[in-house]
Amino acid sequence: MRPEPILANVSLIGNKHVNRNTPCEDSSYSLTRNGVSVVCISDGAGGSKYTHARFGSKCAVECVAELLTSHFDAFYFENRESVCRSILVTAIHSKMADLLVEHELDGLERLSCTLLFVAVKGDLVLAGHIGDGLICRVSPHGLSPLTLPANGENASSTYFITFPNAHEYLRLIKTTTDNTHAFVLMSDGVEDMVYDASKQLVRPVVARLAELASQGKEKCEETLAATIKEFVVDASQNSDDASVGILYLTGTPAPDFSALSDSKDTFERDFNDTMRAVQMELVPQVKHAQEILSKINCQNAPNSGKLEGENNINAESADGNGNKAEDAGETSEADQKKEDTSITKDKETSEDAARESVAEGSEIPKSPKMVPLWAFLLMTGLFIAACTVLAVLQL
Repeated sequence: MRPEPILANVSLIGNKHVNRNTPCEDSSYSLTRNGVSVVCISDGAGGSKYTHARFGSKCAVECVAELLTSHFDAFYFENRESVCRSILVTAIHSKMADLLVEHELDGLERLSCTLLFVAVKGDLVLAGHIGDGLICRVSPHGLSPLTLPANGENASSTYFITFPNAHEYLRLIKTTTDNTHAFVLMSDGVEDMVYDASKQLVRPVVARLAELASQGKEKCEETLAATIKEFVVDASQNSDDASVGILYLTGTPAPDFSALSDSKDTFERDFNDTMRAVQMELVPQVKHAQEILSKINCQNAPNSGKLEGENNINAESADGNGNKAEDAGETSEADQKKEDTSITKDKETSEDAARESVAEGSEIPKSPKMVPLWAFLLMTGLFIAACTVLAVLQL
């Protein structure tokens, strides 16, 4: 059996907060229980409206660690990822609700923070990430990002676990420990120093930070804190808070540090290739699909109610009740006028509906059912027959 992973985590206050005489807003936490090892970090949001972000970040890391060490299998083997994401967010929000009461806050926004975590049970790995920061995988062959920073409209904005719709931005990764030596988690205060987004390059120093865990948790955290303070925090008078988490798999081969590259070709991104462009490209296809589904819905309409209606009308005609037959005919004409109007409106708005369907990323909506042609002809025939009977009786 493989030994338990070695976990290490540190959070250091940045010079920006020292100069402003404000506390560190980052939090980190690690826990091994029930055969599950979890390491988490969280970056509390900066800004005047995020008054208690440090409490939110601490709550988030502790909540996730407790939840995953108790229910790792439930989350890992659940096929509906949306359920996993929703439950994780709900659990964190529920814990944060107590903080609202304790600190007399007016909403979760005051507790805003990002969240990154990696949980390992045996050979299974469950990782999660919302917001900026970085999770790296260290393998015998080198370094690679497991999750990338997620920023909003600009580099200084991001997504928080406190959002009402945070489950839409929370990314979950289910994988295994195969070909893995360690996982390293970093808040943006460290990520900015070791990751080049233009090249998708993680610098070799991250692998060396991971290797500190081979000394054991206590010694690793001491050396890690000193290293981060010297090369990250003290590197700038305006440095941000810095957090690092390490999950080190003992007994696995480390990479050849001399072979790790500190350079890479710049990644060329097509900024015109956006999801909006994809949505607009799909509009004609979705419109065509709506028309097909509309025809299928008409063909598959239930026949039981129609047959019963036919029998009732035939019985009334046989009894000589011309008034009801005439009313049925008038209703038919009125219904047909409404149907024609409805069809005209459907044609006018079909393209808009298709565009909205694609933009919302929802399923193709079903078109309203129309009266089949045979039913219209039958009712029209009955109306003509009833009018003929009345004319004969008047003669």
